[in-house]
Amino acid sequence: MNYLAHIYLSGSNEKLMIGNFMADGIKGKQWEKYELEIQKGVHLHRAIDFFTDTHDIVKSSKSKIWNKYRHYNAVVIDIFYDHFLAKYWANYHPMELGEFVQETYHTLQDNFNLLPEKTQYLLPFMIKNNWLYNYQFIDGIDKVMKGMARRASFNSGMENATEDLEIHYDEFSSDFKTFFPLLEQFVKSKTESLE
Repeated sequence: MNYLAHIYLSGSNEKLMIGNFMADGIKGKQWEKYELEIQKGVHLHRAIDFFTDTHDIVKSSKSKIWNKYRHYNAVVIDIFYDHFLAKYWANYHPMELGEFVQETYHTLQDNFNLLPEKTQYLLPFMIKNNWLYNYQFIDGIDKVMKGMARRASFNSGMENATEDLEIHYDEFSSDFKTFFPLLEQFVKSKTESLE
């Protein structure tokens, strides 16, 4: 799961969402310096990633593109799944996506000093290009993939990933629709265990 899913899966708990959003920028045990709710968000993020990466449905999605992206195939599928969450947003959340995204940006900006340096660097680009809202559009995904390809440490091929999204669109959509309710149930259970 990518940024939109991690934020959505945090529910209405602001500090949990901040921890969940910034977890990729937290290395090792750096999470220990944050307040408890943010720590829980970091742990929830890692649990979501593990559940996602090891699930058979997600493995099936990854298998469709494995030969092209290998090391990056999990990243590509995470972004594809965020596309479907954004596209079918009204099925999952009562608030309109644009309003939800703007509220999220404000919350993250209000808590900017809590974010690790890597996340502080990324956030202005995310807001300027409105990534979370534009995930619903193919060209929005294309821009994200091209940006990630430019930042990758070696030739990832991700700049071409939108072609694979379009080729396997119905299959990826079906995988997402089957998997996401299972992830929501997992997160509900995991969040309760963190309380």
